Amino acid sequence: MAKGKKPAQKKLCAGLLSKVLIVTLLAAAALQLFQLHEQLDAAQASRDALEAQVEATRQKNDALKGDIAEGCTPEKIQEIARRELGWVLPGEYVFGN
Repeated sequence: MAKGKKPAQKKLCAGLLSKVLIVTLLAAAALQLFQLHEQLDAAQASRDALEAQVEATRQKNDALKGDIAEGCTPEKIQEIARRELGWVLPGEYVFGN
């Protein structure tokens, strides 16, 4: 009678081992999917930031193209001198912080 129980016990142990193995593999696959989802979210956020940077650069380039097309006018020179060099016309008073 003892001999009859051994194959059933081996079969039970093998069945339990395969179930544990399957659950472990499923858990590993779920973890991989979760990590891939996080990487995808990070990549999309990075792409959105880069798209915003590209759009800002396009707007800046369009403004520069407009300045080039406008040419070098005395008003433009005066504006640049005031903005970048802090120059003022004779008789003007500038109050700064």
